[in-house]
Amino acid sequence: MAGHKHHSHEEHSGTDLVDAARDALVASGEQWTDLRAEVFGELAHYASPASAYDIADGVSARRGKRIAPNSVYRILDLFVARNLAMRVESSNAYLANPHPGCLHDCIFLVCDECGEATHIDDDAVSRTVRALAEAADFQPDRPVIEIRGLCAACRPKG
Repeated sequence: MAGHKHHSHEEHSGTDLVDAARDALVASGEQWTDLRAEVFGELAHYASPASAYDIADGVSARRGKRIAPNSVYRILDLFVARNLAMRVESSNAYLANPHPGCLHDCIFLVCDECGEATHIDDDAVSRTVRALAEAADFQPDRPVIEIRGLCAACRPKG
């Protein structure tokens, strides 16, 4: 899911990822509620970007009662703001951040065929994008760069 070029982080998975996300959210001053835990757990199961509707359906099935997608959107927005999740803007979909709480600008390689989104970190590119914005008298909040194309698995061979 993620490749990290210019820094090194322990990438969490499974229960360790959920624990790291909980710890990062609580450290930011927010509560880790049962619903937030369920939404994050569902999001963490996806290897490809998932929509709020996908996540709401999964949580609803597990709970045995419907959870509104709007509730899931609010939680996902909080997760993005606290760096527990990343939003693929062009797909309106989300990925769990494998190193919760770590702030890096999002650079995604998005496959137009299978929908896979690979997150890469490149601090030099991020600094350049932020500097360009600031030079234009614009204060960047959270730059997101998405490159659309075909992943190696979907690209025609030959």
